Amino acid sequence: MRMKKLLYLAIGAVVAYGIYIAISLMFLPSVAELKNRRTTMTIQVKDWHGEYHPFTVGPKNRYWTPSGSIPPEMKWAVILAEDANFYKHEGIDVKAIKNAIKYDLEKKSFARGASTITQQVAKNLFLSREKTISRKIKEIVLAKRMEEELTKGRIIELYLNVVELGPMVYGIGHGARYYFGKPASALTPRECAFLAAMLPGPRVAYNPYKNLGKVLKRSDMILRLLRGKGVLSDDEYRQALAQTPNIAGLQRKVDASIEKEETTFENRTGATVPLEPQSTTAPDEQAPEEVPAASSQPAANGEPAAGDGGEQQSPPPAR
Repeated sequence: MRMKKLLYLAIGAVVAYGIYIAISLMFLPSVAELKNRRTTMTIQVKDWHGEYHPFTVGPKNRYWTPSGSIPPEMKWAVILAEDANFYKHEGIDVKAIKNAIKYDLEKKSFARGASTITQQVAKNLFLSREKTISRKIKEIVLAKRMEEELTKGRIIELYLNVVELGPMVYGIGHGARYYFGKPASALTPRECAFLAAMLPGPRVAYNPYKNLGKVLKRSDMILRLLRGKGVLSDDEYRQALAQTPNIAGLQRKVDASIEKEETTFENRTGATVPLEPQSTTAPDEQAPEEVPAASSQPAANGEPAAGDGGEQQSPPPAR
């Protein structure tokens, strides 16, 4: 009798949870406004001390980099490294999910995720970072809606402008300035691969100040992927491999910035609490542009063509 009662309670809990999820899905935000490339929204991002700060997504952020100013090598570096089926799936990658479940069961942990770039955009723009079933379901639903409303080029533009690359460094526009002292449009293939290599863990695992060798090794792998996909020629690949990103002396700049923030905070409160410098925002006069193709030639492998006006993008043919 007791077991029967427990079974009823369990079923009731599952039904109640299902109703809760169904209701919460009804109140998900619309993604339609994101079609307008001049749209600006404010989200919350976390610094490396766990504090949240407002972050502007859109042209009013002075580091915002419109799609037309993002090097094709940068786009392909993150696609090939993070979501190889980006131009084939419709928001979720079923095969990747199956592989992740198999891996996690073998390791008896939740060690591997299976989020697509679209899912990551949905999470970064609209959801919390909590690891719950309900959040994951919301993420999947929002990702599917984004794929219906937005072009692939718009999705990758949003993704590259909100990814974390350092202490309060979000987006490749800020990342390019922070690490290399240049705009994102001037990044070399090696620098593109370097930034893409940091994405799985810029705070610890792929922090270039702590694990530079690991970041360089992963960026070498990404360069090989770019060559294999035909984004780089043999000569461009060899030149990129021969380069070493110059980030010498940057740690001193970071330490000085943090020390300045700590001094300012101590003067105000009398307490010493380390704070990360926050990014500032200012109007960006540059209007968003369309995504340039990685090559003006037609794709040789039958994949989608390379535009962003509702078309999907494919790599240039191997040279």
